[in-house]
Amino acid sequence: MQDLKHLSPNKSAAGSGFFGGGRNRRLKSGDEPSRLRLPSLEGKRLQQLKLALLFIAIVLALVPLSVFALRKSESAGSHLRARVATFTPTALTAAEAAKAPVATSRFETASDLLTTTEINGSRISALTPEGSQHIFTIQGDLQRRVYDFLAKNKVPYGVFVAIEPASGRILGMTSYSSIDPAWAKRSAYGLYPMASLFKIITASAALESNKITPESVIEFRGGSYSENPKYWDINPRGGNNRMNATFAMGKSINPLYGRVASDIAGKSSVMASVSRFGFNQELFPGVPTKPSQAAEPASNHGLRLMGAGLDHEVKISPLHAAVIMSAIANGGKMMLPGLTSSIIDGQGVEKELFTPRELRHLVTPETSASLTRMLSSTVLTGTSRKAFHDHQGRPRVDVPIAAKTGSINGTDPKGHYTWFAAFAPIQNPRIALVALVINPDKWKVKASQVGEQALEEFFKKE
Repeated sequence: MQDLKHLSPNKSAAGSGFFGGGRNRRLKSGDEPSRLRLPSLEGKRLQQLKLALLFIAIVLALVPLSVFALRKSESAGSHLRARVATFTPTALTAAEAAKAPVATSRFETASDLLTTTEINGSRISALTPEGSQHIFTIQGDLQRRVYDFLAKNKVPYGVFVAIEPASGRILGMTSYSSIDPAWAKRSAYGLYPMASLFKIITASAALESNKITPESVIEFRGGSYSENPKYWDINPRGGNNRMNATFAMGKSINPLYGRVASDIAGKSSVMASVSRFGFNQELFPGVPTKPSQAAEPASNHGLRLMGAGLDHEVKISPLHAAVIMSAIANGGKMMLPGLTSSIIDGQGVEKELFTPRELRHLVTPETSASLTRMLSSTVLTGTSRKAFHDHQGRPRVDVPIAAKTGSINGTDPKGHYTWFAAFAPIQNPRIALVALVINPDKWKVKASQVGEQALEEFFKKE
C-alpha cells in the first residue's frame, strides 16, 4: 500500500505562471515605455496618489494568482481524495459483516506487539502507544523454552505455533533466524511447501468417502521414499509391497499415499478435502496469514505427487497447519485462532474478552478419530521416534502423541524443510502444535526436536 504522506499535487512546470520568466519581458535600453500623464501634483496629495496606485497594482496582480492557486488546490484535493478512496477498504455488505469474526481486527495489532512483550511467569502482556494493555493467550514458559532452543542452536530459520484445540487460543508463537532476523517477524504467516503433512489430507479424503480404514492394507511398488510416481503402479501378477495405512502414515510412505490419492480416493475427493481444509481461500479474516495454495493437478502423475506430499507448489502457513492439527484434535471442528485473552484500557477496565468461535467442520468425528489412530504411530514407530526417545528407548515425553512429519527442499528461503505437527494427549488433547525448521546446508536441528522441546515443557508438571 502506498503511504499517503508521499502523495503531493503535481507541480507546475518550471518557468511558467507568475513565478517564471516566460511573460515579463525586460525593456531594452532603447525602449520607451508608455506613461500615464498625470496633472502635476506635489506634497501630500502626490504621496497619497502613489500609494493608491501601488495598492491597485498589487490587487490586480494577486487576483489571477489567487484564481490559479485555487484551481490547483481543488485539483490536488480531488486527486488526493481519489487516492484515499483507492486505498480505503470497501465497506462490508450486510452478509459479509454477519460472517466477519467479532475480534479479528485486534489480531494483527497484537501480533505486532509481540516484539515488545513482558513475560511474568506464564503471563505475557504488552502496552500499545495509547496505553491499552494486551493480555496474550500465549504461555510464557512455553514461548521462552522454544525460542531459547532455537536461538541456542542458531537455527538458520525456525518457526513454531501452538494452539489449544478446544478454544483456538494460541499458546505459543515464536520464531528465530540466525541468517535473516527480518524473516522471523512474519514467518508464521508465510507460505512454505507442505511436504508430507499433505498425507493427512489425502488420508482424510479416503476416510471420508469410506474407501479405507486405519487398518486397510494397501499395495504399492517402488521404494518407501520414492519420488517418481511412474514406478508406483502395482503389478497385477503380484509381488507388490504391502502395508497398512496407519504404519504407512507413521513412516510417511510416498508410493502408498500417492496411490491412495489417485487410485482409491480419486481427484474429486482429494480436491473436496483441499477446499474443506481451507486452501485457496481467505480462511481467517483479520489474521495476516496468506491463503494456503493447492492447485488442482492436471494429470494422474500430478495427483500422485500431491497425495504423497511431493508437490512443491502445495504451500501452507505454519499458523494454518497448526489450526488443522488443532481441528483434528478437536473432533474435526476448526476454531478461529485467537492471540489475546483480553484488553485492559487506560482506565483499567477489562474488555474484548476472548470468546471461542467455531469456523467449520473439516472432517466428521469418526474421521477425526481414525486420523488420530493413524497419526499415533509417528512417535511410537515412525519418523520422529528418535527425537522422542532416549538412547535406551525410554520416552522423553510421557504422554501419548499424535504427530506427522514432513521433509522437502524449498527455495524461499533456499534449503531443506522439515515439519513436525502434533497434538497431545491423544485423549482429550490440550495442545496442538507445528514447527518448521529450514537448514540451507548442514543440519542444525530438525522440526521434530523443536516439537519435543515444546511438549516436554508443556507437560513437565504432569
